[in-house]
Amino acid sequence: MADRFCLSIMIEVQDIFRDFGTEYIERFNPPPHICKIIRAIINCRTEALGGHIDVCDECGYTHQSYNSCRNRNCPKCQALVKEQWILDRQSELLPVPYFHIVFSLPSELDVIALQNQKVIYNILFLASSETLKELAADPKYLGAEIGAISVLHTWGQTLTLHPHVHMIVPGGGLSPEGKWKDRGKKFFLPVKVMSRKFRGKFLYYLKQAKLEFNDSQEYLAELAQFDNLISTLYHKEWYVYCKRPFKTTLSVLEYLGRYTHRVAISNHRIIDFTDGIVSFKWRDYKDNSSEKVMKLPALEFMRRFLLHALPPQFTKIRHYGFLGSAVKAIKLKFCSQLLNFVRPNKIVLSTLELIIKLIGIDITLCPACGHPLTRTALPSASP
Repeated sequence: MADRFCLSIMIEVQDIFRDFGTEYIERFNPPPHICKIIRAIINCRTEALGGHIDVCDECGYTHQSYNSCRNRNCPKCQALVKEQWILDRQSELLPVPYFHIVFSLPSELDVIALQNQKVIYNILFLASSETLKELAADPKYLGAEIGAISVLHTWGQTLTLHPHVHMIVPGGGLSPEGKWKDRGKKFFLPVKVMSRKFRGKFLYYLKQAKLEFNDSQEYLAELAQFDNLISTLYHKEWYVYCKRPFKTTLSVLEYLGRYTHRVAISNHRIIDFTDGIVSFKWRDYKDNSSEKVMKLPALEFMRRFLLHALPPQFTKIRHYGFLGSAVKAIKLKFCSQLLNFVRPNKIVLSTLELIIKLIGIDITLCPACGHPLTRTALPSASP
């Protein structure tokens, strides 16, 4: 649905894809799902996807809008999906501290990850979740079953590959005796212990995986070379980060909203697109988080953006422990009883209600006189 109420003009990812998408496809011959993403972003909210005309019979106001592509890689199509996802989570929050934990892969695995996305990203989910569950189950640390929401991100600030998962974890869990064990506001688990266990688990699964090695990575098809890489990674410290608990459950939802449905770069970070050069803002965390500007040729910008397009049907948000989909309804109810907490009912809103919640405007009413609008569908144009 067209954002008819956004009056500011900004440079968008769509502008870059529209000008250079055909050249990108012809030059790099990307796989079909990448071509589909390119075309979806180019066609989003244009006549190619059809739309509708809203007419006010009272004052004559007329407005034409075009449909969204709804592709999960499109920067313009995430707001409603994100808002509904957050609403669904509101009824699942418990009155306990929540921790934010990040598990990152070392840069030596970037190219392997790019050539083996499903395999590497599935191992990343598996190794990080098992690390938390097993350590939390150990009486030395907590001695309980925990819950976790895990979100995959693959990018850094400059759009280079940086696979990592963000995990939100309630500060406590269910003991084998059926009691709630509270972790309090201390750090959830020792970071160094998590890091080394995660490293060991990931590399164990990596050695069992069927991997493809192409181009500059072909040498890794030789067992000796691959073993050498594994040995190097075993002797390297892996980055695991644990942030202090969120202050309120509202803070948890605000965090989830920022991370769950992000794409590699949002439109507001792009500041210029002139003569085939894209300029965008990025934050340098190694330089006191100072804001800087990067300039890239359009084709390189597209290449970096598309590095982060996940395989079709790949699940980028996963739930574990007592938040796992198969047991969540029963176990969350049990957790709430143990905590003497009455969870709010799940909020169900229509698309119109979500839009009103997001922008504060009822798009079914004339913005000039407030009279109900009459909508007529427009056919989609040929691609």
